[in-house]
Amino acid sequence: MLATNLFLFSILLSCVGAIISLFFLKKPNTSKIIGCVFGAFSALAGCGSGLVAMICPSEYVRVPTPFSFADFSLLLNPLAGLLMLVISLLALAAWIYGVNYFDEYKKNGLGTVGFFMNLFIASMGFVICSDNAFWFLVFFELMSLTSYFLVVIEQNANSIKGGFLYLIMAHVGFFTIMISFFVMSGITGSFEFQSFREYGFDPIIASLVFVLCFIGFGCKAGMIPFHSWLPQAHPAAPSNVSALMSGGMIKIGVFGMVKVGLDILQSSQCELWWGILVLLFGAVSSVLGVVYALNEHDIKKLLAYHSVENIGIILLGVGTGFMGLALNNNVVAVLGFMAGFYHLLNHAMFKGLLFLGAGSVLYATGTRNMEVMGGLGRVMPVTAMCFLIGSLAISAIPPLNGFVSEWFTYQSMITIAMQSDGVIKAFAAFGAVSLAITGALAVTCFVKAYGVTFLSKARSEVSANAREVPVPMRIGMIIIAAICIFLGLGATFVSPIMNHAAEVMVQRAGSSPAFNVLLVNDSTLGLMSTIVMAILLVVFIGLGIFLRSQMSKASVTVRQDPWCCGYLPDAHMPVIATSFAAQVGEILKPLYKVRTFFASFAPSFVRAFDKTVDGCKVAEQLGDKYIVDAGANLVVWLSNKVKAIEGGDFRIYILYVLVALILLLALSVLI
Repeated sequence: MLATNLFLFSILLSCVGAIISLFFLKKPNTSKIIGCVFGAFSALAGCGSGLVAMICPSEYVRVPTPFSFADFSLLLNPLAGLLMLVISLLALAAWIYGVNYFDEYKKNGLGTVGFFMNLFIASMGFVICSDNAFWFLVFFELMSLTSYFLVVIEQNANSIKGGFLYLIMAHVGFFTIMISFFVMSGITGSFEFQSFREYGFDPIIASLVFVLCFIGFGCKAGMIPFHSWLPQAHPAAPSNVSALMSGGMIKIGVFGMVKVGLDILQSSQCELWWGILVLLFGAVSSVLGVVYALNEHDIKKLLAYHSVENIGIILLGVGTGFMGLALNNNVVAVLGFMAGFYHLLNHAMFKGLLFLGAGSVLYATGTRNMEVMGGLGRVMPVTAMCFLIGSLAISAIPPLNGFVSEWFTYQSMITIAMQSDGVIKAFAAFGAVSLAITGALAVTCFVKAYGVTFLSKARSEVSANAREVPVPMRIGMIIIAAICIFLGLGATFVSPIMNHAAEVMVQRAGSSPAFNVLLVNDSTLGLMSTIVMAILLVVFIGLGIFLRSQMSKASVTVRQDPWCCGYLPDAHMPVIATSFAAQVGEILKPLYKVRTFFASFAPSFVRAFDKTVDGCKVAEQLGDKYIVDAGANLVVWLSNKVKAIEGGDFRIYILYVLVALILLLALSVLI
């Protein structure tokens, strides 16, 4: 019972830390230190509990309570262990980071931070490990309330608005989850998840439960169309709390979907359309999440939208796993869930790192607006390097961790396409194409985010006067950055552990994902090695440095100013967030229009149609102006489009190449 004992010890430390920090409410600094120290030790115990639960057999504990209908039941299996490990690693870095960062909130309830954050982490742990519907819902509500108080800690208009929206969406999700649990308890006569597992529900009931839980946990996960709270709440919260919410809490939404579909409904038939539903929502969330992120210039809002994107990528793997389970394809089922679990862990790490990096930028400059940044890499080298590692990881650049889990996600979709009929192939192709588009746009977005923030010259006094953040904040970032590197380079060690977790949850055996230094997929004969990629990367970088040194020795003039497309660099040619994303934004304008329309539809139908689009109101577009001489207008429109094709803009040609690659990828999966 080692995992359970470590878990309970972790919860005890969090609760004691919360209570003691509250006693020192009138001494904010003392309260902060107490909260951070107890929280850090609690996180270490949580890491141990998670690791043991992932590797060792599942542990189940059931203790009677005064409530005859609700015994206190705990289950620590590999899935619960994975979530415990994720949350504990983020919590450890967040507490260390908060030793200095929380000082920013001295005038905004600093004394309550230790109380609410410790309870928030403890409640997430209980949600993960509770094996009784009543206690699950109690701790789910506690998790939502404590995180709400952390979101609104600044008590300004933006934080209150974001917190209110978050609370509404959290309770919408809570309501649908509660209905699904009541349906099952009404049939089985018990609130114990164990009784749900042993009962074979009718396919209609099982599907109703799955859909209700998919919506409820989808609200918590922030998948589209239930994502609206995410870009409002995450920027409002303290940055280390944002790291916990984005990296940890929203993963509980994915955890809930998997727990219900694989664990609680294990005696019921898994339907093929469950997997298709999850995959489709994942595809839409991944693409639209990164599309909306591209248009953001607030660095924390940009990261919040990327959480939507990465939840979508996780759902692509999970959806493929459900499809494999329904088709009795053990290899695909295990591979899909393994890819989803691996990306869940990876996203938690690199997104936590990026939010801590954004918090460091905010701490040093006092602003989240990338337009007034620039040049921070020179004055904040540690923050810049850590943010670069996070940016490369989230962009799936090898040999870092984001690349590994996305590779496994591709492999799962390609495998099910190769082993299934035309309909399944079509959905797999749609998922693969969505992931390809997402990857391309993510690279574009983080070239913008990193380049505009850390490179070039300072574009404001706050950037010019910025200084590196204190040591504890740097240590928090370095811990997570090191984990991102390890999860990539050590993929042959980590992937079998993820594969084991998937096999235990699916209750079927899959194929081995690793051989020596290679990651493998036996079904497609796919091979990949992050270690070999890292060696090649070091060789090429070393070769570049060597050639540059030789050129210097040979008295070859090496210009230090940047290349500006054949023009001499000029002070009026800075790269800013708006101009960088302008071309992509122009191409994706219809998607932004859809978002704007639906965002304004609920408050006011009339205002939605008063928006100006391309210089003309929608009402005018529907009038006689566009009906008269329609033939001439069509000719002019076609002419302009043809001229744009040969406009000479290299970004347009890159788009052509991207479209061609996507079409070829779709054809290869379908064929």
